[in-house]
Amino acid sequence: MLDANMKAQLKAYLEKVSRPFELVASLDDGAKSKELRALLQDIASLSPHITVREDGQDSRRPSFSLQRPDADMHLTFAGIPMGHEFTSLILALLQTGGHPPKLSEEKIAQIKAIDGEFAFETYFSLSCQNCPDVVQALNVMAVLNPNIKHVAIDGALFQKEVEEREVMSVPSIYLNGELFGQGRMGVDEILAKIDTGAAKREAEKLASKDPFDVLIVGGGPAGAAAAIYAARKGIRTGVAAERFGGQVLDTMAIENFISVQETEGPKLARQLEEHVKQYQVDIMNLQRASALVPAVEPGGFHEIKFDNGASLKAKSIIISTGARWRELNVPGETEYKNKGVAYCPHCDGPLFKGKRVAVVGGGNSGIEAAIDLAGLVAHVTVLEFADTLKADEVLQRKLRSLPNVKVITSAQTTEVLGDGKKVTGLVYKDRQSEQSHTVELEGVFVQIGLLPNSEWVKGTLKTSKFGEIEIDNRGETNIPGVFAAGDVTTIPYKQIVIAMGEGSRSALSAFDYLIRH
Repeated sequence: MLDANMKAQLKAYLEKVSRPFELVASLDDGAKSKELRALLQDIASLSPHITVREDGQDSRRPSFSLQRPDADMHLTFAGIPMGHEFTSLILALLQTGGHPPKLSEEKIAQIKAIDGEFAFETYFSLSCQNCPDVVQALNVMAVLNPNIKHVAIDGALFQKEVEEREVMSVPSIYLNGELFGQGRMGVDEILAKIDTGAAKREAEKLASKDPFDVLIVGGGPAGAAAAIYAARKGIRTGVAAERFGGQVLDTMAIENFISVQETEGPKLARQLEEHVKQYQVDIMNLQRASALVPAVEPGGFHEIKFDNGASLKAKSIIISTGARWRELNVPGETEYKNKGVAYCPHCDGPLFKGKRVAVVGGGNSGIEAAIDLAGLVAHVTVLEFADTLKADEVLQRKLRSLPNVKVITSAQTTEVLGDGKKVTGLVYKDRQSEQSHTVELEGVFVQIGLLPNSEWVKGTLKTSKFGEIEIDNRGETNIPGVFAAGDVTTIPYKQIVIAMGEGSRSALSAFDYLIRH
C-alpha cells in the first residue's frame, strides 16, 4: 500500500510512539477492504507498539478504530485516510501512542474537563483541504476525553450514506445524530460550541488585557506580516482574528508565491502562524470584530469591540480583515447553501461524482474550478455574465479541450432551483435576447470574486463604492493612527504576496505614527 519512501517517513514518525495500541479493522471482501488491510499491515510493520486485529464489528466497511488497552477512547476512520487525510492518520497514531498533542496545557485541561456524551461523525473527502482541521481536532479530543467519540467518514466511499443524509458539502459534522456544523473548524471553534462557558471566559480574558501599542485585526497574510514587522520593533503587539490564516485557508494550490514554487493554503497558513509565534505577539483567535471606536483625541486609545461583548484598546490599529467569496444574491442561493450550492470545488467536488453541475464565473478561479470538476462530474456548465471569458488563455485552451464542458456567456444567473431538500437546477437570463433558460443540474459552484470584510467599519472609515477601505500611500485611513492593509483595502491586485507587503508597510507606518505621537 505504501511505497518505500512513505514507509521510511512514517517509520521515523512512529518512533515517537511509546504506548501499545491496536488497529481494529472491520472489513469485507471488497477491493477497498483489501487496500485498507494492506495499509494497516504496513503501519503495524513499522512499530513494535502497534498491532492489527480484523475482528471489528463496525457496520461501515472498510473501517478501523484505534484502541488502547490502558484508556477508554473512541476514534474511528471509515474509509482509507490517504490524500489530505494522511496527516490526520499519522497524528492519530502518534497521539494514541502517547505522543503529546500540540495544544496548550490550558486547552488540554479544558478538553478533559468536558462532561456529557458527544458522539461526532465527520464526512470528508480526500481532496478537501478544509477537512483535516476538523478531523484532527475531533480526533485529539477523542484521545483526551472518553466522553467524546469521533468517526471520520470518507463521503466518496460511503455514497449511499451520504445520499441518505443529504450531505452535499464537506466537512459536514454531526453530533449525536444531528447536524453540528459545516466547513472548517479547529479545536477552539468546536470547544466554543460545546463548552457553554468558553465564550464568557474568553470575553473576560480579553477585557483584562492592557492596551496594545498596535492591535492588528485580522490574521491573514497582511495581518501576519504586520504582526512580525511590529513585534520586531519591540512594541506591544496583538492580533485579534476571526480565524488565523484567513482566506488562505480556503486556497488549494499556490504557485505564484515568490521563492516557493508550489504550496497549499492551509500549509502556508500554519507557517504564517508559526512565524508570528516566534515573536512576542498576543494572538487572540476566534474574535470577530463588530465596531471601531476611534480615539477621542490625538494620541489617545482606539477601541475595537467584538461580537462576544469584549473589547480591546490600542494606540494604533491595523485592519486586515481580508475578503470573502462574493455570493450570487439570487433566490434559492441561501436556501440551498451546502445543499448543492457550494463555493469550494476542491472540497465538495467529489460529492457530485457522476452528476451535472454549473460553475458561475468565467475568471481564473471559475475556469480552474470547471477544469477540476470536469474530471469528476458528468457535465459542467460554465456561466459567465460578460460576453467573453476573463480567465487566462492557457486555462481557456484547457477548458475547450474537455468534452463534458459547455460555456455560456452573456448569462445572468437569476435563481437557484430546488425541491426543498437539494438543488435541482438553475435559471439564467440571456443578456442579449433577454430570454430566460433553465439548466437541470444537482450542483452550483459560485466563483464570482471577492467581497471585502469591511461592513463593521462603514460609517467610521471611508470606503469605496465597492466597500474597500480607502488608504493613502502609507496605509493610513481617514482616522489618524488607524491603518489598513490587504484585500480589505483599495489596493488593486488581491494577491498573497501583495497583501504581505501591504501588511509590512502598515506596521512600519504605525510605528512611525507611535514615535511621532
